[in-house]
Amino acid sequence: MTTIDTIQIRRVAGAIGAEISGIDLIAGVDDATIAAIRQAWLAHGVLFFRNQPLEPGAFQAFAERFGEVVEYPFVKGIEGHPLIVPVLKLAHEKVNFGGIWHTDTAYLEIPPMASMLIARELPPFGGDTLFASGYAAFEALSPAMQGMLEGLTGVNASAKADVTRTREDRIKDGPAAAPRKDLLAEHPVVRTHPETGRKALYVNFGHTIRFAGMTEEESRPLLEFLFAHQVKPEFTCRFTWNVGDIAFWDNRCVLHNPVNDYHGYKRSMHRVTLKGDRPR
Repeated sequence: MTTIDTIQIRRVAGAIGAEISGIDLIAGVDDATIAAIRQAWLAHGVLFFRNQPLEPGAFQAFAERFGEVVEYPFVKGIEGHPLIVPVLKLAHEKVNFGGIWHTDTAYLEIPPMASMLIARELPPFGGDTLFASGYAAFEALSPAMQGMLEGLTGVNASAKADVTRTREDRIKDGPAAAPRKDLLAEHPVVRTHPETGRKALYVNFGHTIRFAGMTEEESRPLLEFLFAHQVKPEFTCRFTWNVGDIAFWDNRCVLHNPVNDYHGYKRSMHRVTLKGDRPR
């Protein structure tokens, strides 16, 4: 059993990300260690755990130490574990799963609090994941821009992914898919984190289509600026995977983007999402 005395936390970039070491998730961790991990997660936005090859049941059980695991829309879970979603790109495919900058399912009225991902099978090169801090993006804006954005609401749509055509959208549109239902939700452009109290920029290229009360044409110039601004290199970190590695990110203040640079090879991951709260 891992205890709080053994863990170490190492920052991986200036704005976001930390790697946790001195921990054995297979042997288990005590409640004090879970509390310390949560505090590190709140401080750094995304945590990385190396060489933790948990089988599916143990992977879900670890995630449940931090919140309620919930169903992910559109994609069926793995056999025996319906709440664990396969994140898969096959060797013959050119489009990957979620291969754009986004926060998960912002088109839901209550988006997930967090996502946890474990690597099962990897290509011989590539397949890294990028993460970006919504805190850093907001805090780098001018006071005038911050004030203007705090008065705006973003409209987020699942249908926007029809343009980007990520792998999960092709799955849900396939011949075996149920009739699709487009989802739409409005959320504040600047979101106040319910645990830290910090403000984060909460729009994303994958789902945000316009500002409430404005047309898409009127919204486009400012949204394009924000989409480019929020993923500036100084707000990001990059994670190179090994089989058995785990990433755990706060969906309320972190964007992510899996890099699609390994055509001809399979990449297989498992993911769970944790129940969130209504953005405010």
